[in-house]
Amino acid sequence: MPSKPLPVYVINIDRTYHHFVDILEQAADVAVEVQRIQGVDGSLIPRETWVDVDHRKFVRRHGRTILPGEYGCYRSHLMALDQFVKSGREAAVIIEDDVSFEADLPARADALRAALPLAEVIKLMNHRWPGFRPLAKTNEGDVVGRCLFGPQGSAAGYIVTHRGAEKLLKSMRVMSLPFDVALERGWDMKLAIYSTASNMLKFDGTRSTTLIGTRSDYRAAKLRPIGRLRAYLFRTSELFRRLAFVLLS
Repeated sequence: MPSKPLPVYVINIDRTYHHFVDILEQAADVAVEVQRIQGVDGSLIPRETWVDVDHRKFVRRHGRTILPGEYGCYRSHLMALDQFVKSGREAAVIIEDDVSFEADLPARADALRAALPLAEVIKLMNHRWPGFRPLAKTNEGDVVGRCLFGPQGSAAGYIVTHRGAEKLLKSMRVMSLPFDVALERGWDMKLAIYSTASNMLKFDGTRSTTLIGTRSDYRAAKLRPIGRLRAYLFRTSELFRRLAFVLLS
């Protein structure tokens, strides 16, 4: 008897609810449980009311201030992880609403878990794969491994186990980095995290990609070069920790 497909949690804010409707329509012919996570719209929350944020540490580590969209994204992913843990399920797929649901996702997700049974997180979406080192190939043809360099960018889709979600919730409760950057830090969280060698889902070009921030927003939030010195030092340290994580673990 085939195993039940992993549930899919979709992070979706109210003003883009139509994106969730699109995903439901795409998943209609696939026997998979799709659940909406009502995300946090950071643009609607005054900065002074933000919770569980270490602003100073974020600036030290990242060289700029937090964008409202980043805060909303971070809180939304923690909500998704928390709801998944409370469900008692063994594993799930979490996606953001700017990706298209692919009909072969359930089978490929199962194959990934079979190929790397000890994995606690497997990233399905990235912007880059610098120094990718393959570790396994699934019976669906997907290659999975780790990158020597990073961050790879994007938290638009990933598989997470119950144990992995518990680790993420504990380690990432207080925001001091963007969610996608923090998610990759397996060396810091003692987290068995991996990545597919190419994107398993597609970014939907018909949907907005600027809900977190535009290029001008990012530039405006940056400190002057001298003010980013501590961030450069942090990134250098992260580079060596990542290398040891990939090469030695």
